[in-house]
Amino acid sequence: MLLPDWAVLNATVDWLANGLLGFSWWQIVLYALFTTHITIASVTIYLHRHQAHRAMDLHWLPAHFFRFWLWLATGQVTKEWVAVHRKHHAKCETADDPHSPHAHGIETVFWKGAELYRAETNNQETINKFSLGCPNDWIERNLYSRYSWQGVGLMLVLNLALFGAAGLVVWAVQMVWIPFWAAGVVNGIGHYWGYRNFEAPDASTNISPWGIIIGGEELHNNHHTYPTSAKFSVKPYEFDVGWMYISLMQRVGLAKVKKTPPRLQLGQIKPVADEKTLEALIAHRYEVMAGYARELKRTCQDEIAALKAKQADASVLVAARRWLHRDDERVPASVQPKIAEARAAHPVLDKMVTMREELRQMWLSTSLTREQLTANLQAWCHRAESSGIQALQDFSVRLRSAHV
Repeated sequence: MLLPDWAVLNATVDWLANGLLGFSWWQIVLYALFTTHITIASVTIYLHRHQAHRAMDLHWLPAHFFRFWLWLATGQVTKEWVAVHRKHHAKCETADDPHSPHAHGIETVFWKGAELYRAETNNQETINKFSLGCPNDWIERNLYSRYSWQGVGLMLVLNLALFGAAGLVVWAVQMVWIPFWAAGVVNGIGHYWGYRNFEAPDASTNISPWGIIIGGEELHNNHHTYPTSAKFSVKPYEFDVGWMYISLMQRVGLAKVKKTPPRLQLGQIKPVADEKTLEALIAHRYEVMAGYARELKRTCQDEIAALKAKQADASVLVAARRWLHRDDERVPASVQPKIAEARAAHPVLDKMVTMREELRQMWLSTSLTREQLTANLQAWCHRAESSGIQALQDFSVRLRSAHV
């Protein structure tokens, strides 16, 4: 009868309980959070801002580190992620969008976003059409793309070696981190719930003004408004941790930013709007319309205050307030009667909503010449400044000071 080698058995039990490092539970948690944050940074900096949108250049050293880490922590193939994401922008909110909650349903995208992504990576037409410019060197062809699952297998082995049985839990957290936060939260919640700084031509929202957990991807409406910008934050109170890392890398020569969100320049007020004013309006249309939305909201609030001061019913206007500045196609059908009622009862707001749409047509009109559009803008400013509505007058004067 063979007796067990108690020394070996004890060593095995000790390894399963403590691993090679003997970390306490809180040290293991910190390790898991640290490594998942590196994964998030790799996705947002390398895959998203550098590869998919070419908003920045990366030195070969961090670029290859990110490639290696993504292979190790996610098994992600660069060209597949880039192709699916570029198609998302090209076909946003349509039936061809790989992961729009408006096309597939919020529950499907939130809980099965990773499955939608994997299904699209099997579409060779998508890969061929949208993956141009992705790495195709020897190591990409012979390791990262060819043996994508071996990376996550190696990560499992490392975690088990370092932490014993707890390493399996760490590995599971690492594996679900991107599918949950990126595929579920950003792609799902980021097109369904949140606030909007800009009326981008899709349903994108900012989930939170502080982009830390998902590397700045929380600022999704900002990104869809300026997709080629390396910086996602636009407001003073917004924070993009991915941009912080990019700024630090740029200081030491490891990154070079190509684009950031454009800023509307204001100068001397012109007597009349001219072609340069039109050019500034079109180039900075999202920022201009965000400014108009602020004036509309402020005017609406004044109307509500006036009603309350008279102890009149303000419920209709309160219900319509959050939608008055939105494009018509983005207003839910259930809200439209409230908006119509509010506009009928408040001529000032009706005038501002009407003129908002007229202003929006300046860049939507494709059949008019530059001279015709300039004349239309001049007429718009004249109507605004003779309307007797202070918000319109102030906005028009400010618009006449805009330049490229």
